[in-house]
Amino acid sequence: MKVICIGEVLVDFCSTVLDKSLIESPGFTKAPGGAPANVAVAIKRLGGDAGFIGTVGDDPFGEFLVKVLKDNNVDTSHLHKLRGRKTPLAFAARYSDGRVDFAFYHDGKITALEENHIDESYIIQADALHFGSICRIDEPSRLATDKARKIAGDNALLISYDPNYRPRLWTDQDFARKCICEGFVGTTVTKVSKDEWAFLLGTEDFHTGAALLLDKGVELVIRSEGGDGASFATKSTAGHVDAFEVNAVEFTGAGDAFVASLLVDLLKIRADSVAINQLDKADIERIITRANAVGALTTTKPGAISAIPTRQEVDKFLSKHAKIR
Repeated sequence: MKVICIGEVLVDFCSTVLDKSLIESPGFTKAPGGAPANVAVAIKRLGGDAGFIGTVGDDPFGEFLVKVLKDNNVDTSHLHKLRGRKTPLAFAARYSDGRVDFAFYHDGKITALEENHIDESYIIQADALHFGSICRIDEPSRLATDKARKIAGDNALLISYDPNYRPRLWTDQDFARKCICEGFVGTTVTKVSKDEWAFLLGTEDFHTGAALLLDKGVELVIRSEGGDGASFATKSTAGHVDAFEVNAVEFTGAGDAFVASLLVDLLKIRADSVAINQLDKADIERIITRANAVGALTTTKPGAISAIPTRQEVDKFLSKHAKIR
């Protein structure tokens, strides 16, 4: 069961000290990043199969990212190294309440995908496509992503979308909202963070916002709520799953690991010919409980990719907790 992740891969420079702004931070450590790349690695760690479509620069940072993905057994056959391009960098200030403030450095665009980077034969051999909103900021990457989405939809792949709103990357909030919300159309499952919810959907209320997304055709809507857990809704059921309490060190990548866990489990269910919109409440609670565990474990170590747990580590963690049923 293969998931193709499309979008940005970049180098994160994370503040060495919590609760210091980017201005105040005394230093930064290098780490691989980019939400879709994090999801791809997490899928492999959790027992799934993953490929990545994206671009890096022809520079040492690009070589570093390609090596990280290859070392984690992600298929990089459609990760393009572009001559003359600089690999994007992100500097991150981390806060103990889970907030992360990013500043991005790039040569005009975070992603440099073009339509000719999208190989239909590569996509149709997969079971799912995952993307975020950052690859929809600029042309031609928006057109390339939409081409991949159409191919996936036409071939009945599961389509996963994480809005992943980064205000510093958008010059206009209204345009950002419009572009990001267009991404929900044709999506099978979406995970929206609580911080993004009101901005994108115009309401703090979960059920009101979820109804808007379900009306767009999304089959499973999930709102991640950090230490409060996650809420979910389909056309037939809704509920909430509490988070696990852990000694959190850093929150970078936890949401991406959460998404990866969802996809691995949802594809197992799909393989048994069960549609996502047919899942009952208990089934979804089990899936989200596991995803909560994966996200929680990711916060217990520094870094994003380096902190993602393996399937065995998640199983061991859940065996010691009564939340899983």
